Amino acid sequence: MRKAEKVVITTAVTGSVNVPSQSPFLPVTPDEVVEAALGAIEAGSAVVHLHARHPDGRPAWEPEVFTQIVPRITEATDAVINITTGGSSQMTMEQRLAGATTFAPELASMNMGSMNFVYSGIADRVTEWRHDWEKPYVQATYSHPFINTFDRIEHTLRTLGAAGTRFEFECYDIGHLYSLAYFVDRGLVPTPLLVQGVFGILGGIGSDHENLEHMVRIADKLFGDDYSFSAFAAGRDQMQFATHSAWLGGHVRVGLEDSLWLGKGRLAESNAQQVIRIRAVVEDLGKQIATPADARAMLALRGTATLNGRALA
Repeated sequence: MRKAEKVVITTAVTGSVNVPSQSPFLPVTPDEVVEAALGAIEAGSAVVHLHARHPDGRPAWEPEVFTQIVPRITEATDAVINITTGGSSQMTMEQRLAGATTFAPELASMNMGSMNFVYSGIADRVTEWRHDWEKPYVQATYSHPFINTFDRIEHTLRTLGAAGTRFEFECYDIGHLYSLAYFVDRGLVPTPLLVQGVFGILGGIGSDHENLEHMVRIADKLFGDDYSFSAFAAGRDQMQFATHSAWLGGHVRVGLEDSLWLGKGRLAESNAQQVIRIRAVVEDLGKQIATPADARAMLALRGTATLNGRALA
């Protein structure tokens, strides 16, 4: 692993897993997503990971929705934009790629394999639903896997890679590291890599700290010092895993996509609150927080001169 001289904080602002009935603070509208992203950036996040939603909170893929979000962030800040290619398991591949192909961002997420991606348990915890779509949406994940076959991964690598986009490779299990190594060996993925270890999703590797250290060991074996590591855990283990990742020399990810909480029994009222919390932890470890310019240098990103051929402020 390339030990981080400065720690990159990524904020996953809204995602497609959590639903509005779980928290009144989950950003939903474009205005809310933009406000949440700008607040996280001001608090110290160098990267914002973006999904889009419709006004009732349903995950959105339409380019016109992303168009209400992405330019407003890039006009106001120099933060690195990371657009999802995962979307949700109920989207087609074309829909999942729509936001990223529209903007060809510096960075995009890449789920490194098909998997059971189950969050139907949300239905057991919510007692009052704000919208009719929410309960059947989360329950459907018990029977519908997330599909990202090798041909789909290769298509995404070639399509976005041709525009200079690099990837945050989301690895939900050890096997995903070997899948990534396959594409590296084929010359489809340039180094240095950004490996994002994901823990605590039902269907993926559990949020045990031994698993985090094992993932780093295997990534070291496969990639040597040609990769940077980051980690997050879903739900209550979010801050512990971010702390562990930073302590090991990696980067961190927080945000309401991954956890709606700031502490036991306390909902986070903003993404910025989580950034402030992990920033304090990282600085207590004696580490510096990376700026967007630092992140671009460490991750070999192309810079902000253009976004899909259009000049940026």
